[in-house]
Amino acid sequence: MAEVRIIGGLWKRSKLPVADKPGLRPTPDRVRETLFNWLGQDLSGWRVLDAFAGSGALGFEAASRGAAEVQLLERDAELCRSLKASRTRLKAEDRLQVVQADALAWMARCAPARYELVFLDPPFQQELFDAALKAAAPLLVPGGFIYLESPRPLEPAPELGLKAWRQAKAGAVHSQLLQRSG
Repeated sequence: MAEVRIIGGLWKRSKLPVADKPGLRPTPDRVRETLFNWLGQDLSGWRVLDAFAGSGALGFEAASRGAAEVQLLERDAELCRSLKASRTRLKAEDRLQVVQADALAWMARCAPARYELVFLDPPFQQELFDAALKAAAPLLVPGGFIYLESPRPLEPAPELGLKAWRQAKAGAVHSQLLQRSG
């Protein structure tokens, strides 16, 4: 089984297992390093949603850097078991929740203005990018961020109230950090 390493914070250098599943591509170390340079290294007090958690690399990284609450959503039961095992091993039960759920349906039921940061890294082959942005935008507090990974740059619909803040490209992956107006 492959693994990915947490690169900063409390659990720096801790490893997370990465299952061999079709379409699962954990965010590489270099990309996560860039993302957390954009956001700032300290996320103390932030509430974070990792909507398509997969390996959990983004959500665990946020928790490692001080996020008060991290919600990991993952549809696959085997991946949920792995995320829960990592949470237990790192003694992160107090700040990290794992929910087996369809991310789009879960976000549709979530209270608005709930999170400072939402990670969106949906399976590329399912073309969920626009639907995920539409579901996630209302969940942000004013000034909150959405981090999106996609195979091409995306322009969010104007009615979502999101503006491009930073972007990068690594290999075939485009990374965008969008900020909610207000």
